[in-house]
Amino acid sequence: MTNLIDQILEEDGFMVLDGGMGTMLMQAGLESGNPPEEWNTLHPDRIRAIQKAYIEAGARLILTNSFGGTRFRLKLHNLQDRAAELNHAAAQNARAEADAAARLVVVAGSMGPTGEMLEPLGAMTFDEAKAAFAEQAAALAEGGVDMLWIETMSALDEVQAAVEGARSVCNLPLAATMTFDTNGRTMMGVTPVQALETLRSFNLIALGGNCGNGPAEIEGVINAMHQADPEVTLIAKANAGLPRWVGNDLIYDGTPTVMADYALRVRDLGAKLIGSCCGSTPGHIKSMAQALANTPVGQTVIKVPFNAPETKAGKSNRARRRRRQR
Repeated sequence: MTNLIDQILEEDGFMVLDGGMGTMLMQAGLESGNPPEEWNTLHPDRIRAIQKAYIEAGARLILTNSFGGTRFRLKLHNLQDRAAELNHAAAQNARAEADAAARLVVVAGSMGPTGEMLEPLGAMTFDEAKAAFAEQAAALAEGGVDMLWIETMSALDEVQAAVEGARSVCNLPLAATMTFDTNGRTMMGVTPVQALETLRSFNLIALGGNCGNGPAEIEGVINAMHQADPEVTLIAKANAGLPRWVGNDLIYDGTPTVMADYALRVRDLGAKLIGSCCGSTPGHIKSMAQALANTPVGQTVIKVPFNAPETKAGKSNRARRRRRQR
């Protein structure tokens, strides 16, 4: 199957991704605690309007509104028996907007964590997780996505369950991202280089980091991963800073200008697929897209908060670069 991401990267050298879905849904009227996935059938016009806005802002890839679409997450709202229906609708909504765009836009089926911990730390078995992801992937594929996007993961075994589940029902390209804290580890203690080494073995078309506490952490993740393996296609999708309550509104401190600077830094650190996550809007993505299009590589000041431990792969890659420079 044609890798549409590589096609866009060959043309532009980078790829702008979309921004936050939950942020925009709350602005559109979704009440806190209600399931975003139900809006795929209740308010498809609002979902499509958000995706259209991201495309018009410059995004070449949009995610489906299916982050919490496994039956484990939907069970919290007594919607588990509608998992296939809601994921299928999510794919159709995004597909319609991508097809209406003036240029190629990739539709990626969002697959977030189940919200459960796998054995032995939790009650969920690997096979149960795999089956839930398979159900979600099948519905997204049938709905018309170009690829599947496993995101915001903390545990490597859950990523593996998602990959195996997806591949048991379709042959779509896969990408995966994990979320890291200020110490450069996921909630389960995984470092960026450990994530890279495992995710790379899954034959993904891209991998990286998303969400977290803001741009600085993702910059550290991209730096560590790129140093360990410069050949891997890396994804950077940071939150728009940290949230704070202003009256009844949850405000993120990452302005469009701040996020444009972040986009340039992660590009120069090695990321190819660049977008944003929680707190971001089409305004952020537009600012990021313009900065990436108008600023040559190497004109940013970079300071990363942490570095991964030295690895054999990293040493080997640096040795090869030194030999080429001679």
